Amino acid sequence: MIFEGQAIHCSMLDGKIVELQFNLKDDSVNKFSAQTLKELQEAVAKIKSTPGVQGLLLTSGKDCFVVGADVTEFLEHFKKPEAEMTSWVKKTNSLFSEIEDLPYPTVSAINGFALGGGFEIVLATCYRVMASNTKVGLPETKLGIFPGWGGTVRLSRLVGADNAIEWIASGEQWNANAALKVGAVDAVVAPDQVRQASLGMLKDAIDGKLNWKARRDEKKNPLKLNPIEATLAFESAKAFVAGKAGPNYPAPITAIECMQKGASKSRDQALEIETEGFVKMAKTQVAFSLVSLFLGDQYVKKNSKKIAKSARAVDTAAVLGAGIMGGGVAYQSASSGVPIFMKDIQTKSLDLGMGEAVKILDKLVTRQKMTSAKMGEVLGKIHPTLSYGDFGNVNFVVEAVVENEKVKKSVLAEVESGVKPGTIITSNTSTISINRLAEGLKHPENFCGMHFFNPVHRMPLVEIIRGKKTSDETIATTVGYALKMGKTPIVVNDCAGFLINRVLFPYFAGFMKLVNEGVDFQRIDKVMEKFGWPMGPAFLLDVVGIDTAHHANHVMAEAFPDRMKESQKTAIDIMFENKRFGQKNSLGFYIYKPDKKGAPKKEVDPTAYELMKSLASSHNGHHSDITDQDIIDRMMLPMIIESSRCLEDGIVSSPVEVDLGVIYGLGFPPFRGGVLRYSDAVGLKVLCQSAEKFQKLGKLYEPTRQMLNLASSNKSFY
Repeated sequence: MIFEGQAIHCSMLDGKIVELQFNLKDDSVNKFSAQTLKELQEAVAKIKSTPGVQGLLLTSGKDCFVVGADVTEFLEHFKKPEAEMTSWVKKTNSLFSEIEDLPYPTVSAINGFALGGGFEIVLATCYRVMASNTKVGLPETKLGIFPGWGGTVRLSRLVGADNAIEWIASGEQWNANAALKVGAVDAVVAPDQVRQASLGMLKDAIDGKLNWKARRDEKKNPLKLNPIEATLAFESAKAFVAGKAGPNYPAPITAIECMQKGASKSRDQALEIETEGFVKMAKTQVAFSLVSLFLGDQYVKKNSKKIAKSARAVDTAAVLGAGIMGGGVAYQSASSGVPIFMKDIQTKSLDLGMGEAVKILDKLVTRQKMTSAKMGEVLGKIHPTLSYGDFGNVNFVVEAVVENEKVKKSVLAEVESGVKPGTIITSNTSTISINRLAEGLKHPENFCGMHFFNPVHRMPLVEIIRGKKTSDETIATTVGYALKMGKTPIVVNDCAGFLINRVLFPYFAGFMKLVNEGVDFQRIDKVMEKFGWPMGPAFLLDVVGIDTAHHANHVMAEAFPDRMKESQKTAIDIMFENKRFGQKNSLGFYIYKPDKKGAPKKEVDPTAYELMKSLASSHNGHHSDITDQDIIDRMMLPMIIESSRCLEDGIVSSPVEVDLGVIYGLGFPPFRGGVLRYSDAVGLKVLCQSAEKFQKLGKLYEPTRQMLNLASSNKSFY
């Protein structure tokens, strides 16, 4: 044994080849933590001082190679001064270059996943052999940074500028065939052959059958592009990527700029440029927010798995109500391997629900994300029915009928009497109190909320709502089922609107007050889209459905009249009265016409402005004095304040869950890290001062005691 540590050990093979194996003890995956990097430094030093070595083989003792750097350590690094952070990056770069510069060939045997730093280290070896079921990639741009351990330099020299830009800017993972096609790896073999094939390639290189020095030199020399080719490649890529990423995500463009500056330089000069750009990105608020979001996601998933440990297995499920939502739930359950009955009282509704599932699956097949055989298998697990007689084996039910308390109570009581004892029943209600819905049930301990978001197959969040009488086992089983479906569950306590709609409708209330003062709803949409929302509030209301929003707004106003009840008509009222329900009937704040693909495309409708005049004329405000920042403050403050109230009221247990909820459930801009992370970035003192400016608008703009206390002591939510 040449070296043995907690994460790495090195042994001699055949008296001339060193195998360096990553195998982090007490962890399911290998990652580049401070401990692993320290041991790698020591191991490389030992290897270099060992006589007679003719080749180096990198392998993994786990089911994956290396998943990347230890993200839990990122924020501490990001807080360091630039000089200190630069030194940290350079130290790892020097280490990877030492491996690349060894006086003999090197080969990586890649299994499972080699991502981020895990992929960057294999790029430093002469050759790469990849298992056929493996994925590789550089996902750093999804964290607001880009590869900083030689990824931009080595990959561009191996696969060319165009391919490297696509891989790095997108942050996607790539399968073995894609990696082989562009030249990122040298061979693809069956998973059980990867180590043997890598050893064979290494021996061929040692025996002179492969020109390993030429391969190494290719990565150390400038990119093979003349100045005109380089300009065309990088400038066109920057324009395209800027259009895709937008102004709020600077990392992909900065990565391309670094590749462009380093293209004509040697490896070491290009690494200097990469390091400078990486450190610049790591010091941005965007990187801090996105890394925090990643860590928050890990925290919530870990917590969910802990809750689900006492879950009962869900063998067969049922969804009541076969509309778009019911069809989405049925698809999600069936695709996760859990057979599901989809019940309705009308055949045409069952057809609609099955049609929704087929539509989702068809798209997956068209995009080659699923085979036709697999599609048939999934559809075979969805059983449309008009009768409870098929529910004999069902042990989990999702009620997804119309959002009406009386109807829901009736259906819930009916299904409880039609299923076997102990069956867990959940409601997909978006606003109605779970405690109230439980009133007619004989076993409220088996009942909770399970609020999916539309479209079900795209939205990652599921709110699990605990009622006063809901048992821990019911919550555990519901969380477990959501996890099996591939969703991110957040457990919240009961109140009108729960977490997501409770913080959304104050945001809409801010919008309605602005419109009542005569502010152009299109202007508000543009300002909030520039802020980072995927769509402005008027457009969002059209997508949600004005009738749905009108009903939910009424529920919220009844529950929280001090801040959500309006004394005069609102834009939502006007739209509803005029049967402008949004995209569902192509009339709302905007009108909708199908584009070339049949998707609804919004256009301005003068009629909507005529309808709004009756609101603005009754108000004495001077909307011309309202700035874009006023619009942002008046939209965001109610959401921030209500989020704080949810924490104070114990509806949700942590700021992390609030932020993950608004991002995964509402599309809040991820680069801002969530509504409370955004609050911390602005500063609670500043926000409370801004709220004073709008005190005349009522309790909607009154900061909570929690906010005032944090502001007075210069503290934050996190």
